Amino acid sequence: MKRKLMAVIFGVLLTAAAASAQVVVRIGPPPPQREVIPVRPGPNYVWTPGYHRWDGGRYVWVPGAYVVPPRARARWVPGHWRHRHGGYVWVEGHWR
Repeated sequence: MKRKLMAVIFGVLLTAAAASAQVVVRIGPPPPQREVIPVRPGPNYVWTPGYHRWDGGRYVWVPGAYVVPPRARARWVPGHWRHRHGGYVWVEGHWR
């Protein structure tokens, strides 16, 4: 019983560590692409700009999109690549 409990605790800790792991990309991201922002589909929509995502071997452009904020007056803070650990890590965009 004690052995099973230790295995479960170890599994939970391992999962938590993997979830917080960051991928360090040695190649810097290209400059953001110029986007044509379409007409807003409604008054509650906010534009979230596109970004370059790392797919394991190269950067891939993810186009921007209009989204409805999770709450009134929420502001979108765009994700960005930050130079650290001898490479670049992705900092997720989030609502503030």
